[in-house]
Amino acid sequence: MESADSEAEKLPAISYRIKQLFDEKGLNASSAAKELGYSVPSKLYGILNGVAAPGYSTLTDILDKWPDLSADWLLMGRGEMLRAGAMADVAPARPVTVQQMIRGDKVVVVTVDDKGNENTVFVPIPAQAGYTMGHNEAVYIQQLSNFKIPGFDRGEFRAFEVAGDSMMPTINHRDIVVAVRVDELRLLHPGDVYVVVTGEMVMLKRINDRVRTNDLEVTLYSDNHHRKPYGMETADILELWRVVGYVSSYIPSAPDITIERLWEVIEALGFDKGEVRRHIEESAPNSAPTR
Repeated sequence: MESADSEAEKLPAISYRIKQLFDEKGLNASSAAKELGYSVPSKLYGILNGVAAPGYSTLTDILDKWPDLSADWLLMGRGEMLRAGAMADVAPARPVTVQQMIRGDKVVVVTVDDKGNENTVFVPIPAQAGYTMGHNEAVYIQQLSNFKIPGFDRGEFRAFEVAGDSMMPTINHRDIVVAVRVDELRLLHPGDVYVVVTGEMVMLKRINDRVRTNDLEVTLYSDNHHRKPYGMETADILELWRVVGYVSSYIPSAPDITIERLWEVIEALGFDKGEVRRHIEESAPNSAPTR
């Protein structure tokens, strides 16, 4: 998933797509420069920061380096990031049944198994550029992989691969979030993490504030405190998915002995551990309201 932040939204469209490509490849300006054979990364820094537009030579270097990349997507933003042949790894192994379902006041497209139970549709990073336009088109949804995930087999779920660091340290680059559709903004749970789909991008953000039916804007927060919260018009949101689980290859390290010792000292001084924790959470940036 493209985890967009406020800085990324300000980039020219082609610079933003280059950023999406580098996120997909796990690269930054410095490592991408090495991949492309550039002696210094200053040109790529300028592109990723929106200071300079990519020149013809840079675009051809990128297309030469990654032959599976779609030139139509890179230059014009049309179609998928990867060419059709390169998307074979995310296509379903067998045909799936596509159905239309009523969700709230909308008719949406879902896939079902041979018993009529809904599948979990997986949207990998390369497919997310096309998902913004084809999220409710049967032909597009049918091309995505479908899974049954234990514990997420009753209801409509969608899985999105995460790109970028805007939700770190909570959720990491290349993690996969499993989410359930939110039919109306007023039904969201303040403080939870959501996949927000607009006509231009798929992003992962936390929504801390309750949204009413007539609200014109919602504030989106990142768990990465280097990213500032920003407002988005509710009319721009095409789909909203509440994250209810995630799959990660990141294994946390052993508990920090220093932190454990600090909690022991806090309790020895007579402070209530729960009260201290609540105070820390409430005073932290982007803190969510207590539920």
